[in-house]
Amino acid sequence: MKRLRPHKPLHHLTPKTLTTAADPFREHPSHHRLSAIATKDSLLKSYTVAPPIKPWPLRLHPKRLVSMIKLQQNLDLALQIFHHAANFHPGFSHNYDTYHAIIEKLARARAFDAMETLMSDLRRSAIKCGENLFVTVIRNYGMASRPKSAIRTFVRVRDFGVDRSVRSFNTLLNALIQNKKFDLVHFLFKNCREKFGIVPNVFTCNILIKALCKKNDLEGAIRVLDEMPAMGMVANVVTYTTVLGGYCWRGDMEGARKVFDEILDRGWVPDATTYTVLMDGYCKQGRLMDAVRVMDDMEENGVDANDVTYGVMIEAFCKEKKCGEAMNLLGDMLEKKYVPSSSLCCKVIDVLCEGGKVEEACDLWKKLLRKNCTPDNAISSALIYWLCKKGKVREARKLFDEFEKGSIPSILTYNTLIEGMCEKGELQEAGRLWDDMVEKGCVPNVFTYNMLINGFCKAGKASEGIRILEEMLEKECCPNKFTYSLLIEGLHRSGKKDDVLKVLKMSTSRGKQLLDVGYWEVFVTNVDGISESWRPALESVLTNTAV
Repeated sequence: MKRLRPHKPLHHLTPKTLTTAADPFREHPSHHRLSAIATKDSLLKSYTVAPPIKPWPLRLHPKRLVSMIKLQQNLDLALQIFHHAANFHPGFSHNYDTYHAIIEKLARARAFDAMETLMSDLRRSAIKCGENLFVTVIRNYGMASRPKSAIRTFVRVRDFGVDRSVRSFNTLLNALIQNKKFDLVHFLFKNCREKFGIVPNVFTCNILIKALCKKNDLEGAIRVLDEMPAMGMVANVVTYTTVLGGYCWRGDMEGARKVFDEILDRGWVPDATTYTVLMDGYCKQGRLMDAVRVMDDMEENGVDANDVTYGVMIEAFCKEKKCGEAMNLLGDMLEKKYVPSSSLCCKVIDVLCEGGKVEEACDLWKKLLRKNCTPDNAISSALIYWLCKKGKVREARKLFDEFEKGSIPSILTYNTLIEGMCEKGELQEAGRLWDDMVEKGCVPNVFTYNMLINGFCKAGKASEGIRILEEMLEKECCPNKFTYSLLIEGLHRSGKKDDVLKVLKMSTSRGKQLLDVGYWEVFVTNVDGISESWRPALESVLTNTAV
């Protein structure tokens, strides 16, 4: 047998032996190419990273990148574009404008974590910033109900090498008002010179007056108004309009009218906002005719109504059930290219249909389409509800089909039409619509199931309701007490006592008592043969309800 020779220990290797051993990394051809790369641009040229969008421009400058970021609807993709430009586009460097564009996009989308990461990157960079960036961030923190973050952003402006001005300070005060921090507005105003070196201007005073009026400290607001000349400021129409709004908020329309007359006495021309605030005050007091007179004066003085003006008056007419006047004003609004809100359109539809003018409501829906104001789910659901309520289920289905061509119906719209079909006894149509809803990826909720169960029970097919309940549980849609109550009532009317017992067992299977005492009494008094295992549960339920 051949003897194996032992390996020599490592210390027997001479230095010469070690140096002559081949290095596989150095021998590989790619080593010579990589070792020759001296700069980042050279490295980037050595390999290719796929850009996030195609076509990616061959020549990229900051202005072009800003445009790409602003046009991008997908937020993640916008971030990828921003990072790809700096990391993989040869010779490109970000500047203040590119950072501002992506930070503004993130702030508006409430993606504050990603935004703060970029803010930190910007602070560490040598890029010179402008105050506009912080105005954008503060404003969006205010709108997102994050006043502490807005304050923190204002305080750290100087960390970026930027001087704070009255503009960012005013933005902060408005953000605090949005979040009802009225006392803090007053505190910051009193300390703005000493703490921040900021000299307030007339806009700052107007914001303070607004905060005091919203706090219902009208007397304090008037004191600020009186002190403005001593601060070297001249009040303007906005100042007086804010005070006027304070009187309206209190319901003191005589005081509001005096302020309005003072505006006229000073030779100023009230704008649409001033007129609208006064009109809104009268409407809230139920003095619709006074509001109409103010609107007439507004037109006579050559001041055009804006969308807020129309909204105030249309709502007031709807509240008074004056559908004709509401329709006329809505028509004027559309003619002037204003887009009415969904809630405003729903109110007009409701008042028309309550007055029996369902056809006119349908005409309004079509008019909105012609004016490129595509009716949303809420408007369509309101109209479908009224058509079904008036027994016009076929017309409701036609409207639904027309709406579906341009939009994706919500669960609310589906539920409204399914309910109408079930009420009319058209269960097959309701089933087909159900299938259509599921196909479109719209998940039924407990209200949808309850409507179908109710429909089958009314049609004398309560047993079908049990099948729906079983499917509901299978789909993990949690029933509520109305689900079980509807079924028990329907089954009890049909004399199906065994099925009642089955439903009651299902109602307690999840460990919750979802039925009112009345339905348990129906069970106790009408169902024979209660097993001993049920008696403790029944006694507990009845005892707890009685207590």
